Order: sequence, then C-alpha cells, then structure tokens
Amino acid sequence: MEEKKFYVKDVLLILAGTCLYAFGLVTFNIANDLAEGGVTGITLILRALFHIDPAYSTLIINIPLILIGGKVLGKHSFYYTILGTVSLSVFLWLWQRFPIEVNLDHDLLIASLLAGLAAGLGSGFVYRVGGTTGGTDVIARILEKNYGISMGRSLLIFDILVLVLSLSYIDVKRMMYTLIVSFVFSRVVDSVLDGAYAAKGMLVISDHTEDIGEVVMAILERGVTYLNGQGGYSQGEKKVLYMVVSPSELMEIKRIVHELDPKAFISVINVHEAIGEGFTYARPTKTLFKKKKVLN
Repeated sequence: MEEKKFYVKDVLLILAGTCLYAFGLVTFNIANDLAEGGVTGITLILRALFHIDPAYSTLIINIPLILIGGKVLGKHSFYYTILGTVSLSVFLWLWQRFPIEVNLDHDLLIASLLAGLAAGLGSGFVYRVGGTTGGTDVIARILEKNYGISMGRSLLIFDILVLVLSLSYIDVKRMMYTLIVSFVFSRVVDSVLDGAYAAKGMLVISDHTEDIGEVVMAILERGVTYLNGQGGYSQGEKKVLYMVVSPSELMEIKRIVHELDPKAFISVINVHEAIGEGFTYARPTKTLFKKKKVLN
C-alpha cells in the first residue's frame, strides 16, 4: 500500500512540475519573446522560423532521447521520462489555447526572473522524484549519475549553446535576458534537489564535549555524535562533537558551548540535505524534566 502511495505522489509531482514549467514557458518566455535553453529552446527556434507548435516539436524531438534514456537510466526513470515529456507537451498545448495573461508592463527583467523561477521549480519537482522532462534533461541526468555533475550546472551549459543558436530570431538584448532565465533556473533546480530544509553542520572540539552534548540534547532535542580525534600538536586524544541543526539554532548552541568551554573550537559547515529525525521526521516533544535534569 505504501509503494502505491509513493508512486501516486511521484506522478502528481511530475504533473505539477510540467504544468508549472509549461505555464512559465508560455506566459513569460513566449509572451515576452525570450528564448530558452535545451530542446525547449530548439522548439522555440522552430516556432519562430517555421511556425511549428512547441507542443508537437517537443514530443517529436524527444523520441530518440527518451530511447537513450531508457537504456541508460533504467525502467524507473524511463517511465517517468515518458510521463514528463508527454505531460509537458500536453500542458504546452493547453496553456497556448487557454492562456493566462500576466501584466508585467513589458519589464524583461521581471519576466526573466519569473520564467527562471517557474521553470526551475517545475523541473526541480520532476527531477526530485527521478523523472525528467526529456530533452537535455536526459543527458544531464546521465552526467549526474555517471560523473557526479549537478543537473543545474550541465543544463546551464546546454542552455548557453542553444541560446547562441537563438540569435537567429532574437536580438542580443533578449538573449542576455534569457541568460538570466537560465541562471535562475539552474540555481532553483539545485536548491530544490538539495532539499527544502536548510541545515548547518557543527563540529565542536572541546575538553567538555560530553557536557556540551548533553545540554544540546536536553534543551534543543537535537541528536549528537561523538567522533574520536587527536590533536596534531599535543597528540592528545579528544572527542569531537558533530551535530546537524537548523540555522535558527546556531546562536543558541554557540552560547551553550561558550558558557561550558570558552576555549572550545567551533566549525560551522553547510549541509545540502538533512534526512532524519528533526528534519524530515517529526521532532520529539521537549520535556521540562530532561531540561531540569541536566541543568540542575
């Protein structure tokens, strides 16, 4: 039963993502004569030069890429890519027939930012469940899987190449605004894939590591981990405290560490994604008893 729910959730996210992507493309890109990167950008070139509907050309161009994706990415991504590509074409057709006008007073900067935001969020939802919208998304996912190159970065490179070709129907001014679209798109995609919950990692080196850990667990209800360390100069063994916390808890933890050991060394690092209790699961309920037990 859980597997079915998870599958339905994936499908809904893909449909929502492609709907948002198509809306942004029609409402902001096409309406303001902005280009686009990847295969979508090629379809816009075909639309401008030969009046071919992007809803149709998107599906036709993606057929060979979908076949490649099926062989390299496996059945799961293959089925999701088919769903993403077909639904994108359907939503492109619908938004062109039933458009929603957004008055931006011909401000190309705002249009560029909104286009990148809509495309990035929409694509990010699709990528997050293992799907793609076809096109260069397939190639980008292959590069991410085999070479560890982030999808946002590789898609930006592909976008720039297609944008150069887009000079055949747009001027340099609009191409530069489209670069803003591509940049915002890549950043939003990476943000969605990295995880919606911001988190910070903290390393604390102190002579009172266990005391600090107990207070943090009691007051903030955060789990901690003790790592074995050795001083490079003193060669003495020390316990290193590691924890993942929300940004809003940083100052409180720094205060706790400073009160217990003013000489403690603290290192704060960025955590791209945090999965587990307190982040993706419900946090335990704080109890006054635990707090009194430690503080007293």
